[in-house]
Amino acid sequence: MTLPPSSPLARLRQLEWRVRHAVENVLSGEYRSSFRGRGMEFDQVVKYEFGDDVRDIDWNVTARLGEPYRKKYVEEREITLLLLFEDTPTLRFGSGAHSKREALLELASLVMLLGAVNRDRVGFMHVSPEGCLYRRPVHGRGQILHAAATLLSRPPPPVGATSGTDIPWKFLSRAAPKHSILLWLGDFPPGKTPESWPMLRRRYQAMGFRVDDPWEKRLSPGEMFAAYDPAAGRLVTLEGSPAERAAQAEWRQRREASWQDLFPERLSRLVVGADENRLEALVRFFRARMGAL
Repeated sequence: MTLPPSSPLARLRQLEWRVRHAVENVLSGEYRSSFRGRGMEFDQVVKYEFGDDVRDIDWNVTARLGEPYRKKYVEEREITLLLLFEDTPTLRFGSGAHSKREALLELASLVMLLGAVNRDRVGFMHVSPEGCLYRRPVHGRGQILHAAATLLSRPPPPVGATSGTDIPWKFLSRAAPKHSILLWLGDFPPGKTPESWPMLRRRYQAMGFRVDDPWEKRLSPGEMFAAYDPAAGRLVTLEGSPAERAAQAEWRQRREASWQDLFPERLSRLVVGADENRLEALVRFFRARMGAL
């Protein structure tokens, strides 16, 4: 069956070969190993085999038995990856070829495909001002592709709608096994840390992914220009005055403070520009995490 080039499954299959190439030729294990450490539970001691990580060798058992043994961790059997996609009208903004929402959905798809290639369990929760949709973590390429296509097919929140979302934190705390990876993707405007967030950070390995438009880093230079505000649902005129630039700088500072409160560890958060290559950004992120272990 030939799929329309714009269908979610067609887009996913175009991304899939890039992910497989990255796993086989670039990442070479950094994805899985980057989750070793905080929150990983020891499972058992097994014989060391060629290619295993020498840092896992249990020297006490090795000395006692006279041959190398290593520690095996629960995550080696299976990683559970749960994506929380917070879909708000502000994600529909884009000053270039792609909106923030399009770029963030591609980033989410790449992570889900990465989990499929590594034979992990992958699920998601899509939350918007209109409600939420949960898909439990599943195993296998076909089921994960279907889940990713479902996420890509979710309609965007209407422009001008309230940007607030009602995330069911209590449900999320039971949605995946302890020590699973919880990946929160959203716009992350300045705001207070959710009351339940510290508890979720203790239960899961929490990470945050965000996409920034170039205009969020710096307003377009030059004279007066118009931009569409999806949160307000109307065109706004920006003059590029010192007052506007100062207000933007202050908002950016408050946003970064909130972002770092949610994800204090530097390698638990990733910001990708809407004009950046998303797969290359992911590869750099997982390599940096691996290098920090």
